[in-house]
Amino acid sequence: MLTSNGGKIIMSESNLLKVSGLDKVYDIKKLMMPTLKLKALTNIHFHVDRKETLGIVGESGCGKSTLAKVLTKLEARTNGNIELIGKPFDSFTGAEFHSAIQMVFQDPYQSLNPRKKAIDIIADPLVINTQKSSAEIKDLVLEMMKKVGLREEFATRYPHHFSGGQRQRLGIARALMLQPEILILDEPVSALDVSIQAQVLNLLLELQKEFSLAYLFISHDLSVIQHMSDRIMVMYLGRVVEYGTRDQIFNNPLHPYTKILLESAPQTNRRENSEHITVKGELPSALNLPVGCAFEPRCPYAQESCKKSVPLLEIKQGREVACFVAQ
Repeated sequence: MLTSNGGKIIMSESNLLKVSGLDKVYDIKKLMMPTLKLKALTNIHFHVDRKETLGIVGESGCGKSTLAKVLTKLEARTNGNIELIGKPFDSFTGAEFHSAIQMVFQDPYQSLNPRKKAIDIIADPLVINTQKSSAEIKDLVLEMMKKVGLREEFATRYPHHFSGGQRQRLGIARALMLQPEILILDEPVSALDVSIQAQVLNLLLELQKEFSLAYLFISHDLSVIQHMSDRIMVMYLGRVVEYGTRDQIFNNPLHPYTKILLESAPQTNRRENSEHITVKGELPSALNLPVGCAFEPRCPYAQESCKKSVPLLEIKQGREVACFVAQ
């Protein structure tokens, strides 16, 4: 739950995941050249509660997938604090961590071992992290296959025998085998045909209710984000620029970048009288960010103050916005 205290948002003690001041910086080394710093994530703050979905949206290069990798320990953070189920992020053993948070990847084929049968792919988390017998594992795998809509006779098939939607169901089943509290979904339907996307999204909603899951749902597709999310975090070049409820973001966006994202997605439900604005210029390089607001070179509302300093997240109209112009 979000509460306000003197203009600052305070996170509830019931949060499954708390992230504060998270930075991720990559050193880019080139022969005979000084080492460059690529700021992939800067001062990220958010939380996720049980049974809710936090949608994370932004164009390519905004840091969405980097954030997912940091939260699943595929990448090490540079700075910042992360608490998972009330414990420090680094205090978990391997098995404890994998039982708390799992990830479903964008490409279901690339994330599955082509040399393993479906039953073995789904069983891997239990084989690696538990002491359960082969018979117990088999029963649990077959039960999970049924929950994600895969028939028992599919258990001995290899990934190339499955359709894209079925492969993603395999990935979802594998991610759920350790009964995690949080599932990170990184563009989980973008590689699927439109006709299959709705089936997988509805499956995810059903599983969320059944297992009381929290989702971090990463996508560039605003219609999907609108359908799935309770709250939404809008990112631009590694920073959070707006963070609020689904209705706040879609019905009354405050940050110019959020407004432009919504303008580019006519299929989303927005107010009929919403203003029409367009972005100018190209996305700046993360290796050479502007001195002030990173969006300033492209923003139609930019003022002189936007060029001089970086706007911090402030509460405006009940949500957090990083913009000098937004009221």
